[in-house]
Amino acid sequence: MFSRLGGLLTGLSSTISCSLRATTSTLLPSSAAQSFSTSFPAWRNNFLQFIHYRNGPPKRRARSKDKSPISGYSHFKGIVLKTVIRHPKKPNSGNRKCAIVRLSTGAEVCAYIPNVGHNLQEHSQVLVKGGRRRDLISVKANIVRGKFDCAPAGGRK
Repeated sequence: MFSRLGGLLTGLSSTISCSLRATTSTLLPSSAAQSFSTSFPAWRNNFLQFIHYRNGPPKRRARSKDKSPISGYSHFKGIVLKTVIRHPKKPNSGNRKCAIVRLSTGAEVCAYIPNVGHNLQEHSQVLVKGGRRRDLISVKANIVRGKFDCAPAGGRK
């Protein structure tokens, strides 16, 4: 990249020097032409215009709104670090059971444990899939019941 930038700089400096010689030779004596220099902001703007002239305008970068560590994958294996109880947002009430899980990638997420009851404790292996829980803040994953150490969901009473 630096070699390419160096080539651009030499090309730009040669074009600027040629244009300065042409304009200053008719207007100024040679001693005044050597002391003539442009300020840094003007040189920077010329340089950016020159780059856009050669390469076209810069491409827009797509910005993803999904910052979840599970995005782009269907499932992750993880180990439960701690089981926690979260309280939902305003109109809902009732405690929701969640678990802090360290994924196989090393990221830690808070995952919701669906259905009634669970047998999870520290060091349990679980399968985690994406999908946020809308009434719980910062819960962006769900634990799959019936896989690894998580027991399948029992019948409701």
